[in-house]
Amino acid sequence: MKKYLLIGVSAFVLGAGSMAYVSQHAMAAVTPKANTYRMLGLFGDVLDIVERQYVAPVDDTKLIHAALDGMLTSLDPHSNYLDPAGFDDMRDQTRGEYGGLGLEVTTEDGVVKIISPIDETPAAKAGLKPGDYITAVNGDSVLGLSVSDAVKQMRGKPGETVTLTIAREKSDPFDVKLVREIIKQKTAVAKLDGDYGILRVSGFNEKTTDEAQAAFAEIKGKNPHMKGLILDLRRNPGGLLDQAVSISDLFLEGGEIVSQRGRDPRDVERYNARPGDITNGLPIVVLIDPGTASAAEIVAGALQDRKRAAIVGLTSFGKGSVQTVIPLRGGLDGALKLTTARYYTPSGRSIQKTGIEPDLEVASTREEAQEIANRAFGFSEASFKNALNADEGKIRKAAHVPAEAPPEGFDVKKDFQLARAEDVLKYGSVAATPKISVPSARLAGILSKAKVAEVKTPTPK
Repeated sequence: MKKYLLIGVSAFVLGAGSMAYVSQHAMAAVTPKANTYRMLGLFGDVLDIVERQYVAPVDDTKLIHAALDGMLTSLDPHSNYLDPAGFDDMRDQTRGEYGGLGLEVTTEDGVVKIISPIDETPAAKAGLKPGDYITAVNGDSVLGLSVSDAVKQMRGKPGETVTLTIAREKSDPFDVKLVREIIKQKTAVAKLDGDYGILRVSGFNEKTTDEAQAAFAEIKGKNPHMKGLILDLRRNPGGLLDQAVSISDLFLEGGEIVSQRGRDPRDVERYNARPGDITNGLPIVVLIDPGTASAAEIVAGALQDRKRAAIVGLTSFGKGSVQTVIPLRGGLDGALKLTTARYYTPSGRSIQKTGIEPDLEVASTREEAQEIANRAFGFSEASFKNALNADEGKIRKAAHVPAEAPPEGFDVKKDFQLARAEDVLKYGSVAATPKISVPSARLAGILSKAKVAEVKTPTPK
């Protein structure tokens, strides 16, 4: 049975072509196909040479798995081959319970990079951050490994200690010791803050919508007169499409939530909301940041386009592609995780590379505001060299000073973005909310200009 990450049930069938085009079209197709067979022969020749002449004995299965993974990862950052063990791990993760450290990771130029630590897991408690690089596990380098091979080194028996070597910008490499746990990922929790409810959704697995409904019902029972809801999607790396759709559906009375479009322009699938809003029309603010990706961006984009919620925070990650998990021989030979479509918000936006831009841009700290002013992309989909292209003419917002950041004297123990989300609920809209003065970023301006000059006049080599 296929498993879909950010995709609905779609079938792509390659059948025989029309016999009316046999003559010229069939002949024209011979050359590319013949070249494909020649290259497959080349692969066999190389494998044979490696088997016979490499300095040490080799494992054919590992070589072929690595070749499959290399072929798929060359397409885009989110396509890859899952060997049987990796496929089992992925299924465990989407079920919401598995053994490990609690990290969502990817690879970039052969280096394992953290997309997001999962709430209340060893990784989150240890302070690991989106954009951190993992260079070694228990002293063994993971440079050049595939995602699945790197994850294998991090997973193991609960209770065992794992040492990760972390490379972080503006910091010397350092080691972090973590203890493996059974990760029973609860992806939706809620609490009250005065008259406002805060629903935190940290990922999208098979249990997310049920957990979100139960969590909201609990706080609604404690305060039936809530005046508004904050949906916190920060550091949410995504997950299952059907859960993103059903979470969006909780707050909408109808209409489109998202559409996906495949290789064929006619291959369009639309997902619509059903009547029924669990909040009965309460005002909603959605919190996002650069760690908000994929399925989480679908929710934010749907509620923003449908004018159901105001968006507060920072521009999201920008992953607007859909992956299908295709088991091979029923999973006996693992599976392909293949990018098969792009998704579009209700207004027809593709947010690939560009991300969801907030209605009120708010940095969480003054340091974060400075980083955004110094760098155009930071860690986002646009930072991947082989990411799918954005819509023609669209680019991610360049380095700039965020509209708001904590003022001098703001208590660093408090959540400034959350406080501003509550302000939007209090005043009724982003437009009515009193603005906070733009933070100073003179150094950022100087660095940005220097970076532009460097790009325009590269140093001779």
